[in-house]
Amino acid sequence: MTLASMTGFARAAGSAGPWRLTWELKAVNAKGLDARLRLSPPFDAIEPDARARIAQRLTRGTLQAGFTAQRETTTPEVRVNQDLLRKLMTAVAAIPLPEMISPATLDGLLSVRGVVEISDAAENEAEILAARASALELLDTALESLVAMRRSEGAVLATVLSARLETIAVLTQAADLSTARKPEAIQARLAQSLAMLAGNSNFDQNRLHQEALMLAAKADIREELDRLGAHTTAARDLLAKGGAVGRRLDFLAQELSREANTLCAKSNDASLTALGLELRVEIEQFREQVQNIE
Repeated sequence: MTLASMTGFARAAGSAGPWRLTWELKAVNAKGLDARLRLSPPFDAIEPDARARIAQRLTRGTLQAGFTAQRETTTPEVRVNQDLLRKLMTAVAAIPLPEMISPATLDGLLSVRGVVEISDAAENEAEILAARASALELLDTALESLVAMRRSEGAVLATVLSARLETIAVLTQAADLSTARKPEAIQARLAQSLAMLAGNSNFDQNRLHQEALMLAAKADIREELDRLGAHTTAARDLLAKGGAVGRRLDFLAQELSREANTLCAKSNDASLTALGLELRVEIEQFREQVQNIE
């Protein structure tokens, strides 16, 4: 499977009968999947199906899904209330008019409220159902474009993350091969530390052996190096596997950071500390990029 980012944009437009339909999808990073849809009547009825289709294609990210539907201008329907018009004509004819007043005309009677009714063409239920189905098909098209864009960005991120992991592996190996980890170097540092402890007049001589063991344990970073290597290998495997691995990569990034911090805390050699700090920087940059992975 291909690695995918959580950011992307897609737009799809089409028509269904008298309707012109458009979807615009905008996706950004999020811990889970948060789909926010904007649908107006009579298309709000498709929201459950639309959410289901989104959940089938996306695992993580905040998705802003805007849908617009414009209906072509239709010829309005005109209805004349002929019963009311006849009653008006009869009533007006029965009124005696002075010579200076002209009798009522047809246009005047038609302007009376209720005689003429103008309304939009009645909505066709079959057309609406067909338009809703087309809207869902158009959403599938938009989602395909969005997924393609996210996968394209994911491929770039995979290359960047692989490079980061390679650098982490190189730094881990350098720390493992560091001269500061050689037995004679550790022995020299222990001897120096013990000499300082023994020369302290307030120091309890009975604790000398215990302190020596503690210093020796602190100087050993074998466990941290092994874990750094194991986590790096696991992260590489996830990148190769692809799919929705963002959460697991983020967990591994946290574990890598923990081990690098411990390595720095245990180190009592400047060169080894410098390698540990480089590791921390590289791991933090790796983790920042992982936040974009689905």
